[in-house]
Amino acid sequence: MASEVSLLKLCKGIFGQVRHVHATAAVAAQAASNPRLKKFNIYRWNPDKPDEKPQMQEYQVDLNACGPMVLDALIKIKNEVDPTLTFRRSCREGICGSCSMNIGGINTLACISKIDTNLDKATKIYPLPHMYVIKDLVPDMNNFYIQYQSIQPWLQRNNEAASGTQQYLQSVDDRKKLDGLYECILCACCSTSCPSYWWNGDKYLGPAVLMQAYRWIIDSRDEATEERLNKLRDPFSVYRCHTIMNCTKTCPKGLNPGKAISEIKKLLSGFAKKDKPGLDTAALHN
Repeated sequence: MASEVSLLKLCKGIFGQVRHVHATAAVAAQAASNPRLKKFNIYRWNPDKPDEKPQMQEYQVDLNACGPMVLDALIKIKNEVDPTLTFRRSCREGICGSCSMNIGGINTLACISKIDTNLDKATKIYPLPHMYVIKDLVPDMNNFYIQYQSIQPWLQRNNEAASGTQQYLQSVDDRKKLDGLYECILCACCSTSCPSYWWNGDKYLGPAVLMQAYRWIIDSRDEATEERLNKLRDPFSVYRCHTIMNCTKTCPKGLNPGKAISEIKKLLSGFAKKDKPGLDTAALHN
C-alpha cells in the first residue's frame, strides 16, 4: 500500500513538472509574440572622433527579454546591439559604485535603478554631470580620487611604532558614531549633484570626500583630529557647502553627507568638541 502511495506521489510530481514546463513555454511564446519595446536615449561621445559632437543615440530593448535594472539594459545593448557603447560596471549589487551615472535626471547607480516600464517615455542616460568625459558614460574620476587621498583616509596614531603590535579598542557607543559614514561607496553621485562642487571642484572637496573626512575625524581611535581639522580651515575646502542638500537627496545608499559636513563646521567653529574615547584605544596588547 505504501509503495502504491509513493508511486502515486511520484506520478503527480512528474505531471506537475510537465505542466510547469508547458506553462513556462507558453509564457515565453506569448512574451515573444508581444514584445515590450522600451526606448533608451544614451549620451555618446568618442574622443577618437574629435570632429563628431556629443549626441544622444536611441536604442530599443524588449523588456520581456531583459532584466529589471537599467544596467541590465545597458549590458544587453552592448552585447546584442552596439558593442561600442562604453560604460563602467563591476559588482552589479550596489556595492562598488562603478556604474554611477545620471538616469532620468537623477545621479544614481544603474545596477540598482529599476527600468521605468512606461513604454511611451524614453529613459535618458548621461554620464555624471560636470565632470570631464573619457568616453560615452565614463567620467574622469581622477580629481575625485586625488581629493579623497588628500584627507588621508586611514587611522593616524601618535605612536606609529606601536602599529601592528596593539589592537585599537573602541566602545560600542563610539562605534555607532561611524554608522551612516563608513557605508559610502565613493560613487560620486552626491558630489556631482552639488552646484558648489560644479563651480569649485578644484578647491571644494565635495560631499563624498567631506563625509569620509568626518568619518576619520570622529573615529575614537584616531589621534590626528586637530591636524585633520586644520587642513580644512580655508575658505573653500568645507565652507563652499551652502546646505542645498542635493547630496543627501541623491545618495543611492541613503546616507546624509549634508549632516556630516554640518558636523565638521561645528568642530571647526568650536561649537562642538570631539568626545574622549570611551575606552583606552591601545589598552589590549597581542
